[in-house]
Amino acid sequence: MNLSVRVTVTAKVEAVTPEGDESLLVEFLKTYRDSVQLVINEIWSLNETPSRTRLHSMFYSRLVKMGFRAHHVSEIYKRAKEIVKATKKNNGSKPVLKKLTARIHTLDYRLDLDKKTLRVAVLRDKWVELKLKWYSYLNKYLDGSWKPGEILVSYRHGRLYVHIMFHKDVVPREPKTVMGVDLNFNNITYTIINLKSELISIGVIPFKGLKRALHYRRLAEELQRKYPRNWRFLKWLGELELCGLVERGVS
Repeated sequence: MNLSVRVTVTAKVEAVTPEGDESLLVEFLKTYRDSVQLVINEIWSLNETPSRTRLHSMFYSRLVKMGFRAHHVSEIYKRAKEIVKATKKNNGSKPVLKKLTARIHTLDYRLDLDKKTLRVAVLRDKWVELKLKWYSYLNKYLDGSWKPGEILVSYRHGRLYVHIMFHKDVVPREPKTVMGVDLNFNNITYTIINLKSELISIGVIPFKGLKRALHYRRLAEELQRKYPRNWRFLKWLGELELCGLVERGVS
């Protein structure tokens, strides 16, 4: 008997708001972020991360007074608890949130896939309508088999983005082949065989990404050694630092 498996994909779509409504959405996102930070600050020093029931008694009244709906509050608890548990697991210091991102429950938005619009509940029971910049490749999620779940709304550098989680249940097929993949600096080598161990296909996909990254890292480290005080003013080297390819040293 084959059991179904839930498959989830995330579609990222840029969005725009009618004139004047963007400020309402940005206000909501800032208040949401600050509220998640509030919960983090107050539970960080506790020996154990509180349960959802305990978090509800600690914060529900305060957050509702800020204008949040009930499901907004629930998502704020959930997000704060996730951040605290993950950070402590990695022995990190108390996080300080900067990004304007909110996770929205299915009951707090209305998605019209025909008109490509999204209405989002914000503070004080107000709603903001977003026009989605749709892309043709997303049409495959409109065949009725995919169901939208929670969404993420974010605001970065003056632009709005919506991440829509689609999901559906599928029954896995019985495998007919097996693929082995070997990841190298210069290429990816793959081998496909059937269940009788008979070779079906073998191939090589060349790429230069890892080799180029290694080259830039070595070059950056050499410049750091030669010019310990001045290397950080090189624009391209700073970009490598942001990408995690080099680390800032102390001179």
